[in-house]
Amino acid sequence: MQTKETGMCEEGPKAPRDAQKKRSGFYLMRGKDIAGSIQPDGRGIQFLHMDGERMITAARIVGNVAEEGMLELLKSAAGFRRLVHSMGVRVEMAGDFSSEDCPAVDFVLQMYPGKDSFVPGTQIKASIPTDGMEYMVELDDYTWSDNDNVPGQIRFEFSVAGQLAQVWVKLYLRDGFQAPEETEEAPVDLEAPEYRELVKKSLMQAGNPARLQKALAKARRGEDTTIAFIGGSITQGAGAIPINTSCYAYKTFQKLCRLAGKGMEENIHYVKAGVGGTPSELGMLRYHRDVCRDGAVEPDIVVVEFAVNDLGDETQGECYDSLVRMILGAKNAPAVILLFAVFASDWNLQERLAPVGEAYDLPMVSVRDAVVEQFYKKPGAGRLFGKSQFFYDCYHPTNLGHTVMADCIGYLLETADGMPEGKDDLRLDRIVPPLGGEFENVRLYDRNSKAPGISVDCGSFCGQDQELHAVEMNMDLTQTPEFPYNWMHGQNGDSVVMSDGSSKAADASCKAAGASKAAPFSMDITCTALVLIYKDSGSGSVGCADVFVDGKKVLTADPHVGGWTHCNPVICFRGGERRKYHVEISMAAGDEDKEFTILGFGYVE
Repeated sequence: MQTKETGMCEEGPKAPRDAQKKRSGFYLMRGKDIAGSIQPDGRGIQFLHMDGERMITAARIVGNVAEEGMLELLKSAAGFRRLVHSMGVRVEMAGDFSSEDCPAVDFVLQMYPGKDSFVPGTQIKASIPTDGMEYMVELDDYTWSDNDNVPGQIRFEFSVAGQLAQVWVKLYLRDGFQAPEETEEAPVDLEAPEYRELVKKSLMQAGNPARLQKALAKARRGEDTTIAFIGGSITQGAGAIPINTSCYAYKTFQKLCRLAGKGMEENIHYVKAGVGGTPSELGMLRYHRDVCRDGAVEPDIVVVEFAVNDLGDETQGECYDSLVRMILGAKNAPAVILLFAVFASDWNLQERLAPVGEAYDLPMVSVRDAVVEQFYKKPGAGRLFGKSQFFYDCYHPTNLGHTVMADCIGYLLETADGMPEGKDDLRLDRIVPPLGGEFENVRLYDRNSKAPGISVDCGSFCGQDQELHAVEMNMDLTQTPEFPYNWMHGQNGDSVVMSDGSSKAADASCKAAGASKAAPFSMDITCTALVLIYKDSGSGSVGCADVFVDGKKVLTADPHVGGWTHCNPVICFRGGERRKYHVEISMAAGDEDKEFTILGFGYVE
C-alpha cells in the first residue's frame, strides 16, 4: 500500500544522534531485508506496517517480549510514547549496493490519526547513514500531535528505487521498564536431513497426479507450459526481498524449470497474480483477467493460495470452491494445487477448505503442517528455525519463509512425478461442490466490458479513479493498478476524472446530460447473482454508498472498514431467479459531497 506522506513535522529529516550509553531495549527488526520499491517520483520506499497486531507480533517474535503490560502500550500512540524513550536504527546496504551508492536513507515512523482524519498524525523522520552503525532517534526531540491514534507504519525512503538494504530497529525504553534478555537464532541449514523431513510434512495429500504428470510431460517435450499462481499478498510476494525473484511463486517456477523444463523461461512460462488483502471472492472475479489474460493464456498448473485471506468470506468457502471448479473446468484441463499458507499466530483455514481438495482429489500442501510444530521445540532438539526467521511480519514470510513454501510445493511436484501414471477421470458434473459452486461461471463486468443485455447510466459516478490498489504482477517490480476501468463519484458532487482526455470528455457528457451530485449509478442486468467490487480507503474524503436492487436497499458499502486502499468485493444478491434486475448505487445520506469508487461487478448469468 502506498500512503500519502503527511505529518506534523515541517522541517527536513533530523540528523540522528550517534549511539550512546544504552537503555534497556528490544528489537522490532533485526537484520530485516528491505527494498526501495519504485514510487511515482522515482524514489524507492519500503513500507512496513505497524498497525493492528503487527508491532505487537514483532515485539513478541523478534524482541522476545512476553510482558503483557508492555505489549498493551504498543497498541496506541500514547502508550508507545510512554514506553519508548528512543529508537536505535541501523541501515546496511545489501546485494550489489554499497554506502557509496546510497550514503543515507530516511527513516520514518508515522502515527495514524484518530477521529479527525483530516489532521495528520505525527511523523518522526531522521536521515540514517548506511554505514551499518546504530543511530539514536529520541522521541522527545519531536513535536507530537494531539490527534495521534496508533503507531501506523515505518518507512525507509531511498533516493533511488531498487536499492536493497538490511535494517535494525531497536526500541529503547523509558525508566521503569525492563526489556527481556536478547536471544539470537542459529543459522538455518537447508541441506540438513531434518529439513527434508520438515518439508515432507507439508504434503497433506498428493491427490490424483494425472494432470500434474500431463503438465510435466508436456514441459519435457519442449512444449510451451505455463504455471500460474493466484492468491493474496503472500502470492504477490510480500516479505520477499526483492519481491519479484525471492517470492515463493518464482522459486517454485524455478523448481519446475529444473525438474522438467529445457531452461529458464525457454518453454515454461510464469504468471503471478497475487493481490494483497483480498479473498477468493475477488480471486474468482480476477481469474480470467489476471491469470488467463482474457483467453490469451491457458495455464497448465495453477496454485491457489487463499487459506489466510478467506476469514471474512461471506460465503464461508463457496467462492473458493467456485474458483477451483472454474479452473478445473477449463478446456485444457489444468492441474490445480491447493496451497495453505500460515500466519505467525499458527492460523489458517485449511480445515474449512480441505474438503474442496478431498472432493476433487487434488494435491494439497500445508505450510502450517510443515513448520508450526517445530517452532515450539528448542534449538538442537528439533527446531530448525524460529518464527523471527520465517516471518517478515505477523502475516508474511521472509525470504527464508518463501523458500520453505517453494520447497514444499517442489516436494509435491517430485512426488507426483514419481507416482504411477494416473488417469484423469475427474467429472465435475458428477461431484456435488462440497462448499457450493454457485459462482463457478461468474463473469467480471467493468467500464471497459462489452456485454449484451447490460445497460449502465453512471449518473454522478462518471469519473475514473486512478488512485487504486496496485500490485507487482509476474516478474514486474513496477505495480499494475487493479480495476482501472471504474466509475467514480467525485468530491463536492463533481465527477472528477483523473485519467486522460477521453475520460474527461465522458465526464463532460455526463454533466451535459444533467447529472447532479445526487444522481445514482444505475444498471439493468440479467443474472442470478451479483457481486459489487468497490474501493476501500483510509481517507476522510471517501464516503459510504447505498446499494438498491429493484428499489430495495440491500447493503451500505463502507470503504473505511479495511482502512487502506484496496479492492473489496461484497455480494448484493445471490440464489435469485434468472431475470432482469435494476440496480442503483447512490451516496449515503450526508456523504453526497464525498468520493466513492465502483471498481466493477461480478455476475452469474
